[in-house]
Amino acid sequence: MARSERARPAALSDAWPGTPSPSPIGEVARLFVVNLRRAIGDRSIRAAAEECGLHHATLLGILEGRTWPDLETIAKLERGLTADLWPGRTSH
Repeated sequence: MARSERARPAALSDAWPGTPSPSPIGEVARLFVVNLRRAIGDRSIRAAAEECGLHHATLLGILEGRTWPDLETIAKLERGLTADLWPGRTSH
């Protein structure tokens, strides 16, 4: 069974990631990126990606809302940045 096509995270918010998403799934993705940006802080994208064992293009794709992070990537980001990034359930 083929996976159905899904919208990119940035397509679920009017102004990624600054504007809340009307979609509950889009809002989780947006809040994840907000938390990720905060955890990266003053580091460069390349430095943060290296600390997490990721390619910088992977990190950039997540930050720009072009791609959905998988569970392995989320675990690497949380471990490498020593931060809880997953926002949990939203109130939507």
